[in-house]
Amino acid sequence: MHEHERGEQRFEASAQAVEWDARYSERDGAMWSGRPNGRLVSEVADLAPGRALDVGCGEGADAIWLARRGWTVTGIDISEVAVRRAREAAEPASAMVEWLSGDALQTPFPVRSFDLVSLQYPALPKAAGEAAVRTLLDAVRPGGLLLAVYHDLDDEHREHMKSRGVDPADYVGVDDLGRLLGNDFTVERHALESRTDPPPGTKPIADVVLRARRR
Repeated sequence: MHEHERGEQRFEASAQAVEWDARYSERDGAMWSGRPNGRLVSEVADLAPGRALDVGCGEGADAIWLARRGWTVTGIDISEVAVRRAREAAEPASAMVEWLSGDALQTPFPVRSFDLVSLQYPALPKAAGEAAVRTLLDAVRPGGLLLAVYHDLDDEHREHMKSRGVDPADYVGVDDLGRLLGNDFTVERHALESRTDPPPGTKPIADVVLRARRR
């Protein structure tokens, strides 16, 4: 990668951090419910604990849930505000989590080191490049699991997001991610599922679940 490309990526990541910090700062309290994502719970509950990476950990509910079930967890989010709230939430829960504030696509995680890499409704910019996404996927160890969950957006939802300044086409979608897995993973499930335990008062949106195991 050329030096100017790295500089552009750092600039874009900085802009995203400012944007997400602003979103989290719009309200004094938590943005999210404080409960772990239902799809993560249903997919992971029966797995033996190991090392987990929670990409886009937000205010920490998923990472805290994993840690309390015996996982060794690293949670990363581009928003410092979110990570600060996650740390605060982990203390009363007695959950030991390594919290990182930064861009998951620019963070050099150890290769083949996580038993679980969780991407719950991820926002991975396509502008970061496919090589950056593949580097993130390289963090899954042989036999380890990649669990990616996306919203099944219809045209109405896409237009609503665009009206708020977010174009879903600018982010790595579930089909994009599936293609990048290549021959390194066995896809155990790529399916449309009813959303499990959605936040109260939210409009129902189905989940698209991609569950893949590294060979």
